[in-house]
Amino acid sequence: MKLIKVIVPVIIQKNSRGIFKFYQSRRKPPPFRCGECQKGSDDVEYMKGYKFRLYPNKAQAILLNKTLGCCRFVFNHFLSVRRDSWENDKKSVSYNETSALMTQLKSDENHLWLKEVDSIALQQSLRDLDVAYKNFFKYNRGYPNFKSRRNRRQSYRTQNSGKKIRVEGKRIKLPKVGLVRFEQSREIKGRILNATVTKTATDKYFVSLCVEEDIADNLRQNDGGQIGLDVGLKEFCTDNRGNRVVNPKPLSRLSKKLTKAQRKLSRRKLDSHNRNRQRIILARVHEKITNIRRDFLHKLTTKLCRENQTIAVESLNVQGMMKNHKLARAIADVSWGEFFRQLQYKAILYGCDVIKVPTFYPSSQTCCNCGYKNSLTKDLSVRRWICPVCGTVHDRDQNAAVNILRKALEMKSSA
Repeated sequence: MKLIKVIVPVIIQKNSRGIFKFYQSRRKPPPFRCGECQKGSDDVEYMKGYKFRLYPNKAQAILLNKTLGCCRFVFNHFLSVRRDSWENDKKSVSYNETSALMTQLKSDENHLWLKEVDSIALQQSLRDLDVAYKNFFKYNRGYPNFKSRRNRRQSYRTQNSGKKIRVEGKRIKLPKVGLVRFEQSREIKGRILNATVTKTATDKYFVSLCVEEDIADNLRQNDGGQIGLDVGLKEFCTDNRGNRVVNPKPLSRLSKKLTKAQRKLSRRKLDSHNRNRQRIILARVHEKITNIRRDFLHKLTTKLCRENQTIAVESLNVQGMMKNHKLARAIADVSWGEFFRQLQYKAILYGCDVIKVPTFYPSSQTCCNCGYKNSLTKDLSVRRWICPVCGTVHDRDQNAAVNILRKALEMKSSA
């Protein structure tokens, strides 16, 4: 694949704490993920993720479930080995040592079933375990936990070595599994690097492909507008022109249906077919909530990036706000963190600027006409107020959006 030179303002990377970092020097950045850019000396490569639904037959579904189980077993087994080695002998076990031990384990007559699945997927489980330990020591992310077969999301990842992962018509070739029918909603352009197969709580199978593409094929132009956004709970956001985006509130809308399904599940006998059937019904309600929220956020962020050159938002500490138990449910339902994350990575493709105004900037208290600061508007119940200096009647959210845009343009001009 030929890569051409393009001008990319920055390289965006999300670290373990969810903070986006920008790299402008020529030094090598940390390992990148799908949806991010990697800038070398001459070329720019873009890693893009594609997610498709799989429709395996009975034999393929059995093999996929075996692979998920074997990867989970390998992760748990060597987590136990590394933990016991440190507790008993104060000796740490490296990735290379666990890889050699897995070779011996697969030769054991009691574990010959490990040879029935993709060997690269098993090696990837060892790498994931090693990464979990490194995150524990470097970022204090918490000690690795054992994986359970009852987790609502099971997955394994395999690498595309020797073009074993490829699309052939309406089917996709996966190592060991063979050609699996799938719903290809988008054309894949580029070289497939790896594939992640996921089984959801509703017993659906998906494949996520990490594809290396030319970033020039993904760059888009925006319409050059400017917009300031004030996010909220009643309305999802209000812009500086007074336009409001209604909050879909999928969790609140489906809360009665969710409660009813949960109560039915609690009455079912443990490990019975009726309980498993009801578990799937409950999982479908959760899945619908997730899909409504994700569809809304993708459509809104794409529209904003397509129409504007400058997007001004508040820098909110969402994690800290979730500690307010009275508002935590509503904040989780509105999903501000995911909204800001999508804006960040889509802004690169559309060439627009996402500017975050400081958290403690008094956008709601300041009159956008004369600059008077009204401390009485700290009360969230005050939705409209009149400026005592210039007499302007303000809508709380629109006034905040105007101030956010003005502050962002000041920050942009002074940078």
